[in-house]
Amino acid sequence: MTYTAPAGTCVGHVHLKVSDLDRSIAFYRDVLGFELQQKFGDSAAFLGAGGYHHHIGLNTWHSRGGPQPPARATGLYHSAFLYPDRKALGTAVRQVLEAGVPLDGAADHGVSEAVYLRDPDGNGVELYRDRPVDEWPRLPDGSLAMGSDPLDLHALVAEAG
Repeated sequence: MTYTAPAGTCVGHVHLKVSDLDRSIAFYRDVLGFELQQKFGDSAAFLGAGGYHHHIGLNTWHSRGGPQPPARATGLYHSAFLYPDRKALGTAVRQVLEAGVPLDGAADHGVSEAVYLRDPDGNGVELYRDRPVDEWPRLPDGSLAMGSDPLDLHALVAEAG
């Protein structure tokens, strides 16, 4: 029998190698709104949302002052941060735009709405919200029919208020 991870299993955190710890803390704290939970000198930090111990770990143990990895190399494509609803996602996107961070793209995947950007070290970041399961697009056989349609960013941000 093939093992299947139990329902409720999720990615607990992402831990990134960064070249400049303070610059990365500023991005994840001041732009994305994560709270600094703990800092270990000038080599590591942990940030979380809602008082959680950490959703993001940052370290310079093997990367201080290092270059960004080449685009055509293996590694992390992006980390994805799930927001509880469309309004919360729109508020986060507005914050990113007001901070002058350029977007790489935005898409309506049917099951979710997503906005893509990069952190100061070039790591991909996805900010997204899931639609309720009963709204997910499905094929006649019941399998998912995800896509990548344009996302109206102006409407998303406007809905945030």
